[in-house]
Amino acid sequence: CPPSPPTSLYHQNPSEARGLLPGAEQSPGPSPSQQPSPNHKADGKDDTYWKTHNIGWRLVHRRALFLRRQRLNDCALAVGIFGVVMMVMETELSWSVYSKSSIYSLAFKSIISFSTLVLLGLIIAYHCCEVQLYVHDIGAEDWRIAMTTERVALIALELAAVAIHPYPVGLLSYFKQTFQHNPARLSLSETELEIVLALPMFLRLYLLGRAMMLHSRLFTDTASRSIGALNKIHFNTRFVGKTLMTTYPGTVLMIFSVSLWIVAAWGLHVCERHHNYRDLSSNYMEALWMVSVTFLSIGYGDVVPHTYCGRSICLLTGIMGAGCTVLVVAVVARKLELTRAEKHVHNFMMDSHISKRIKICAANVLRETWLIYKHTKLSRERDHTRVRMHQRKLLLAIHQEASERIVFPLHPTEMIKQVASNLPRCGSLVKMQSLMYDVLSEVQSCRGELDSHIHILEKHVEELRDGFRSLMPLLSSTLSTQNSSIRHLLREMEVKTEIASASVDR
Repeated sequence: CPPSPPTSLYHQNPSEARGLLPGAEQSPGPSPSQQPSPNHKADGKDDTYWKTHNIGWRLVHRRALFLRRQRLNDCALAVGIFGVVMMVMETELSWSVYSKSSIYSLAFKSIISFSTLVLLGLIIAYHCCEVQLYVHDIGAEDWRIAMTTERVALIALELAAVAIHPYPVGLLSYFKQTFQHNPARLSLSETELEIVLALPMFLRLYLLGRAMMLHSRLFTDTASRSIGALNKIHFNTRFVGKTLMTTYPGTVLMIFSVSLWIVAAWGLHVCERHHNYRDLSSNYMEALWMVSVTFLSIGYGDVVPHTYCGRSICLLTGIMGAGCTVLVVAVVARKLELTRAEKHVHNFMMDSHISKRIKICAANVLRETWLIYKHTKLSRERDHTRVRMHQRKLLLAIHQEASERIVFPLHPTEMIKQVASNLPRCGSLVKMQSLMYDVLSEVQSCRGELDSHIHILEKHVEELRDGFRSLMPLLSSTLSTQNSSIRHLLREMEVKTEIASASVDR
């Protein structure tokens, strides 16, 4: 057999023994004991997942989403108000300072278009944050679950309402005026189109209501949101508006009415001045007067709109005025009601006044009875005139007392006093009531304990019944085996006795 190679080669140069070139170093691989097992990897992955998806992480992430949504809405509100302000400036300056075909008008409209694009992006980011919050709350993994038909329709409607703005027109006219020295003016239809596109920009003020909702104490307080969730109440803009109307009704109505007057008057002024700038309705103060008269449903008719745009604004103003009038009537009626403390004071005063009148009537009855007795029994000479007069007064006093008791038969305070007067002491009633409550609570607790004991006894009875049922076959089997063994013993004894008897006979 060939000689075995020396073992020193394997120990001194393992790379050569493994077939590697001399000088080539092999990276030290992990030992089998150091290599992580697949279970260890899975456990490490699960630990990382649960560290970033436990309850604390979810609460922190939810708080961050709340703050992000609030900041996005604040930025959207600022950009929306900036666009509205730029639209108003462009409309006023293009009417008095420069023309619609000027480069300044184009610059203003370009800024408005850019702010509109930024606003659309902020609104999309806001709704993405809302979808993340919804998915985070329900514990889902796919965001498409939250995209219902209603949500998609509302988002599309909101984006369509925000996207309306006066587009940058007049570029072709500006180039004609610059290069061909032929000034061109916009047509009336294009001007009316600009007005129609400019007025809906005031719809962006709905972001103010959303900002009020997100900054409201009811929405930011965790306890309030928890109570609302338990009572199935959604903290939205409508709920916050109702709370503000309940808390500050006069202030809310005044701010809404004044804001509506200012915006509607400016819109009416812009619509009417392109029709006839010499007309009364084209003046801003006259437009404000007309809007206020329409809002209050007076309608003198001294100032009337001539354009369809102005008539539409007046129609909407009249509808909003009717609604605000109803709200004002409801608020005033609620303000005129007595509070709980005022009702208690009023009832106490009425009770004291009624008791005084009844006492006066009873005193008059006693006085007239005594005077009749005096003039009939005690006087030596009977004066029939005085007797008849006192009799008439007696009947009148009795009739007054009866009428007082009929008009106010059971006043709440008087009823309480009558009940209290029929009882020995009011304190005894309170003590009896407290004792009854204690007894009832003890009876209820004892009843609960008794029900639990009965339930336990029923369980024990069922267990005994099952034990007896399982014991019967065991008893029958043991008895059968014992009977067979006894019979076998008896047979053996009989055989032994027979053998013994046979041996004795022999």
